[in-house]
Amino acid sequence: MGEDAESPKINHTFLRDYVTEADVISTVEFNQTGDLLATGDKGGRVVIFQRETELKGESEETGEVGDSGEYNVYSTFQSHEPDFDYLKSLEIEEKINKIRWLPQQNAAHFLLSTNDKTVKLWKVSERDKRPEGYNLKDEEGRIKDVSTITSLRVPVLKPTDLMVEVRPRRVFANGHTYHINSISVNSDGETYLSADDLRINMWHLDITDRSFNIVDIKPANMEDLTEVITAAEFHPHHCHLFVYSSSKGTLRLCDMRASALCDKHTKLFEEPEDPGSRSFFSEIISSVSDVKFSHSGRYLLTRDYLTAKVWDLNMDKGPVETYQVHEYLRSKLCSLYENDCIFDKFECVWNSSDSVIMTGAYNSFFRMFDRETGRGVTLEAWRENSKPRAVLRTRRVYTGGKRRRGDVGVDSLDFTKKILHMAWHPAENIIAIAATNNLYIFQDRVNPDAQTQ
Repeated sequence: MGEDAESPKINHTFLRDYVTEADVISTVEFNQTGDLLATGDKGGRVVIFQRETELKGESEETGEVGDSGEYNVYSTFQSHEPDFDYLKSLEIEEKINKIRWLPQQNAAHFLLSTNDKTVKLWKVSERDKRPEGYNLKDEEGRIKDVSTITSLRVPVLKPTDLMVEVRPRRVFANGHTYHINSISVNSDGETYLSADDLRINMWHLDITDRSFNIVDIKPANMEDLTEVITAAEFHPHHCHLFVYSSSKGTLRLCDMRASALCDKHTKLFEEPEDPGSRSFFSEIISSVSDVKFSHSGRYLLTRDYLTAKVWDLNMDKGPVETYQVHEYLRSKLCSLYENDCIFDKFECVWNSSDSVIMTGAYNSFFRMFDRETGRGVTLEAWRENSKPRAVLRTRRVYTGGKRRRGDVGVDSLDFTKKILHMAWHPAENIIAIAATNNLYIFQDRVNPDAQTQ
């Protein structure tokens, strides 16, 4: 029988664009040196990438010495599994909400990962030698008959293929009634905080069976609830200071020296609302989705739905800088509310010198703002940029006036392609951008070029 001329054809474009929910990246984080990059996804997996050392020939050709900007897979492991809360009859997703690296103390690396309920501490180590020559065990590990042992041997270490081992060291469970949205390692290297919608707990890294509640905003009557905690972070240098943001757009700086329970903040940062611009969506779009201390510890960077703001710790009357991320969406808030995009939580990051900030947007766009000039640039993370040493070109959203070639209309934006998660190398201009199930790594070159992976 001949081939049916009407047989269905495979749609390769559909297969290429098809993404399973479990593969969607949900967090990205560099370690303190930038040599390792960890990503977590909605399937509970953690993938660690390691920066490759540039070969001598390549460094001579490019005029650069040292590490390249390429990151390759170093290790992959399952951090969390789906669980079930039998008391509340609720499923607990395996999705990784946050990853935070601990400062490196020895040859091994440690990281914290969390889903909605449980934080885990993982040890990542390398092994390139194995012991041989045991007295009581044979080569296959079986116990020998003691009567057959006639001499004493000294075990030796023999070289073997490099193995990366990832082992769970601590499991911090039962500390939260509500969903964990943030974890932050303290500068003392011994404690960390975890925050959910209504409470913030502080844990010691060696103690898993108890934590200290340092913030509790749960009202006696839940009907009186007016705001929730959206993010929290420790100060990078002072172990007694931390900040948390709320759904009302406020920031509260707390000092643990003043009180063990920090329900009363040291400073309150909020921007006075213009009564004339208030609308149905005002409270939703003013909710802070992310807060980050600058590396110097002097400033705070926050992101709400339409803007990114920089706050000075010494000035709590309002932000010192405000950057419009996608102001052109203000006229689209009604449709964004209907498709739930208005509740998307965008992250924001500083560069290593605190001179540039970065945050995400829709249509695979992300934005960078130079704090000195106040100018912003829109860039795009997509497959065409995944060629080695491809140059990132700026993009522009057309909102009126003269339309230039390559401009994208507001009505043409794809709201399913959103850049929510990102990270910036702690010392260099290397950024990691998560776009659904793809991880893009861009490196600033002297020419300048951008390298993607």
